[in-house]
Amino acid sequence: MMAGFGHTTRKHPRSRGRTWSRSGPDRAVLGIIGLICAIAGFFVLGIILGPIAIVCGWLGMGRSWNGAQPVPALVGVVLGAIDTVLAIVWLAGASAMGNGMF
Repeated sequence: MMAGFGHTTRKHPRSRGRTWSRSGPDRAVLGIIGLICAIAGFFVLGIILGPIAIVCGWLGMGRSWNGAQPVPALVGVVLGAIDTVLAIVWLAGASAMGNGMF
């Protein structure tokens, strides 16, 4: 056993592949970014900001639906989905109007 020759496991209890880096944005920031993108998506570029809000909100929720969810992340996911659906309906309506008749 290598633990007896100075190779203790107390300093690094988990393997290197399972440790997460702390340099990226945390969940609270991702939830707030998702909420801001969702609100801005109602006014401009809903087809782009809606999916961004869904992704940021989903990552801010910890990629799961169970447990206590942070409110900005959950609101970002829901409003992002509404943004995306409204943008798709608007694009479908705009393409149906200009069908090349005149």
